[in-house]
This record gives sequence, C-alpha cells and structure tokens, in this order.
Amino acid sequence: MRKSSLRRTCAALAAVTSLALAVTACGGTTKKDVEKEGGSAAAAGKADPNAETKKGLTVGFLPKQVNNPYFTVADKGGEKALKELGSTYKEVGTSSGTDTAGQVSYVNTLTQQQVDAMAVSAQDQGALCTALKQAMKNDIKVVTYDSDTNPECRNAFVSQASSDDLGRTQVQLLAEQIGNKGEIAILSAAQTATNQNAWIEIMKDELKDPKYKDIKLVKVAYGDDDAQKSFQQTQGLLQEYPDLKGIISPTTVGIKAAAQYLSGSKYKGKVKLTGLGTPNDMRKYVKNGTVEEFELWDPAKLGELAARTAVALSSGQITGKEGETFKAGDMGEYTIGADGVVNLGKPTVFSADNIDQYDF
Repeated sequence: MRKSSLRRTCAALAAVTSLALAVTACGGTTKKDVEKEGGSAAAAGKADPNAETKKGLTVGFLPKQVNNPYFTVADKGGEKALKELGSTYKEVGTSSGTDTAGQVSYVNTLTQQQVDAMAVSAQDQGALCTALKQAMKNDIKVVTYDSDTNPECRNAFVSQASSDDLGRTQVQLLAEQIGNKGEIAILSAAQTATNQNAWIEIMKDELKDPKYKDIKLVKVAYGDDDAQKSFQQTQGLLQEYPDLKGIISPTTVGIKAAAQYLSGSKYKGKVKLTGLGTPNDMRKYVKNGTVEEFELWDPAKLGELAARTAVALSSGQITGKEGETFKAGDMGEYTIGADGVVNLGKPTVFSADNIDQYDF
C-alpha cells in the first residue's frame, strides 16, 4: 500500500492497534501468527546502490527504554546522522524496559503518523511483529537495532557486533580474571530480551570448552534493566552463592548496578565483574578496583548506523537482502549479511589503561 492511500486506512489501523495490544497482553505474537500474516521483510523491487539519498524523511526511533543512558547516547547518534542527511529525527518510547504492550502502541503511533522509517530496539522477539508488519505494508521501512525481532518483521537489523563475538568474549574476559576456576553467575536484563538471550546461549556454549571445566555457571538472574532490581539481584546472588567468583552482566544498567553493590561490600575485588557497560558509567568502578575489564561498542555509532540504514532503505539503495552494500558516511561501506543483519564491528575492551580515552 502506498503512503498516499494510508489516510483511508486509519480506522482499520486503529483496529489493528487494539488487536495487537490484546495479543501482547495474552503473551505476545507467536511464530504461527507471524506466518499467517505473510509479511515480507524485503521491500518489493530491486536495490539501486547508486540511487540518490532522499532528504526530508522522518525517521522515528523507538528504543527499548527511554531515559536509559545507553539508549540516550545511541539515539543521539541517530539524531546527529539524520540531521547531516537532511532528514528529521523523532524519539518515542516507554520508560520501562519490559512494557511490550507500550512498545506495540508506539509502533502503531509511528505508523499512524506516516513516518518514512522507524528504528526499533525490541523488548520481545515476536510481540511487535503484527504492528511492524502493518507498518511495512504501509511502505514504512523498519530497522531494528540493539535487540532484534523475528527477521520477517523488519527490513534489516543493525547489530552491535556478532552475537558470537559478544557472547564468547565476555566469558573469556571473566575466565581470565578468575583463573578459569569457580562459580559464576549471569545478571541479565529482561527474560524476553532477544539480544541478551542470544548472548547467554553463546556464553553457555563457550563454557562447554574443556578449558572451562572448572568453571560452573550457577544461575542466570534478571534485573529487567532496572537499577534497583539489578542491585537487589546482585545482592541476592551473593547471598545464595557465597562462594561466587564472578558475574557477567551483558547489560549497561545491570553491570553498573552490580558494580555499585560490589564496591560497597566485602566482595569488592574478590568477586570479579565484567559484561557490557559504558565508560562513563563504569569509570569510577574501574579506578576504585571493583572492575578490571568490561566491553562495549560505541552506542552512538550503533544509533548512527541504524539511522543511515533506515535512510538507505527509504532511498531504495538497499532492500535488506543478503549481499547488498551501502555507504554509511564516514563510517564506511557496510554489507548486509544473512537474515538482513548488519554488524557494526568488534567490541572494545575497557580497562584502567584506556578508559579515559572514551567519553560516552
């Protein structure tokens, strides 16, 4: 459906909104529901890498959680790129990292507002699919970033780095710090977070390597990307497992909360902590000896690449098919991989030696 005819579908779209929210409240969209819809991730037509970059577009950013420092940095990267490209940025979203129904509602709002594209960090892999497919039917390009949906529910996914790299390197960092021996735990975000779950599965696979035979993963805890809950979960892990040697927290909110707890406890320096954090959040904990090393990509670059991918899709330079390439300004050229995935690059490891070189 072309956008010129979208106004005639407002009533139908409102009905879709209500249906999507009802489905979410009952547990989310299932894979079978998605297959019934028959949506297509790739736009009809062929990519033209030499097509002129369109200006005057509106791209809506829907982060997993607004006012989360990580997403604030990421989305500002998207805003800066869109301004440079001559297009308009807008951000909507929920204040909770687990309000999937709220995310569905915001997807539908962006569709009703007839944005040209949207960049979404999904709280749940399947629950947004009905709404996102409706957006694509209305000629809106859908990019996911940071946390993906099912591949058929978007045009492209901008990934922080390969899931394999992120999952394995976090285990490697902690294993080195604890001398490849002892009990460890994982402090994740929400149980439904697509990216977290993918990394955790890879961490478990990495731990099967014989060199980790003396390391035991005792628990995966969930802090729901809430600082207070993550703090309490860290406290609970140490109470339940007094011999715990290390914690991996693959979430910026979680690792900061865990560091805050450890730094004021008898476990400081004894229980090792690593995971994914921002240098500005973690600087004081690195300098006071609570944390040795952690890692992350540059979230501003992630947001920038999401914006540039959205504009490339809207301009017809790419459709989201494997093998297509596009230019992302000063970031260079990117190639779309299997299932429409675009990888930002390798994560950076931060320690006392280099942390002051970064400001985000």
